[in-house]
Amino acid sequence: MIKKPILRVLSGESVWPPPVWLMRQAGRHLPEYRATRGVAGSFMDLCFNPELAAEVTIQPVRRYGMDGAILFSDILIVPWAMGQGLTFAEGEGPRLPPITDAAGVDRLDVEGAASRAAPIMETVRRVRARLAADHPNTALIGFAGSPWTVACYMVEGRGGGEFKHARKLIHQDPALFGALVEKLEAATITYLLAQADAGAEALMLFDSWAGQLAPNAFRKWVIEPNARLRAALLAARPDLPVIGFPRLAGPMLAEYAARTGVQAVGMDTAMDPAWAVKNIPPSIALQGNLDPEVLIVGGPALNHEVKTILRAVQGRPFIFNLGHGVEITTPPEHVVELLRILRAA
Repeated sequence: MIKKPILRVLSGESVWPPPVWLMRQAGRHLPEYRATRGVAGSFMDLCFNPELAAEVTIQPVRRYGMDGAILFSDILIVPWAMGQGLTFAEGEGPRLPPITDAAGVDRLDVEGAASRAAPIMETVRRVRARLAADHPNTALIGFAGSPWTVACYMVEGRGGGEFKHARKLIHQDPALFGALVEKLEAATITYLLAQADAGAEALMLFDSWAGQLAPNAFRKWVIEPNARLRAALLAARPDLPVIGFPRLAGPMLAEYAARTGVQAVGMDTAMDPAWAVKNIPPSIALQGNLDPEVLIVGGPALNHEVKTILRAVQGRPFIFNLGHGVEITTPPEHVVELLRILRAA
């Protein structure tokens, strides 16, 4: 019998009050995270230190009593594990040597990626053991970036902006971009299954830049790759639930939900939960979608927005979350306030 609230929702049950976790909950808004980051050194050093990465993953569960623990890592671990260089410049985000031709794609090593990512799996094992001992009702969520979003970074060599090079490439040389996506899919499947083998109880696919694409391109480079990923995961682990988050998909979210085979879809801040309830099949759980800025403000605005979301989704399998990640300026006491409102629902 499934007892963890998030896993109950992902199995199709409506749980009330809804379970909650927050994207980027293990991160910069917490003083304990900043202290741990100071011990680790760089962001990459923290990601690849299983003891410290496990501690960071557990910190928001310990402080807030979250129903989900999201693995502390990064969506660019997969390209790094395939051999593409990756650094994080302080205040500037990731930097990668851009892949612009077939030679760059050919250099990517899918077979060696699993061994390079082994420290991440040790983090998963440690977190799962600590949750079992101290937080038995909290589910461990593993994740990866979806192929379109990760490929954007790999082609552009950095984040931010409108990813114009990637958006041009899918039209100028779809065969080259398709070859890159094919390698990404293969490495991502191996990476996600390794997380599941190490103890992840659910997986999340982050397609943060899905909203950059027109509908036909969205179908080809967001829906189809995520559907293939989900099919491969389902064949290997039939009971492993997957949450898909095609950020800023708009009305394409309904087609994504129907065609990818995921158990839940994340709603970004711009999505109307009432629209999602009407247009997403009722067998698929919803997750989201409080504006992170409202969490910074707190008070009456937070109370109003939370209750508006809850009214829209009541009776539906639902996981409360933000529509994007926790901001660095979020007061921890406002997260406590949010949890109070939810648990009184």
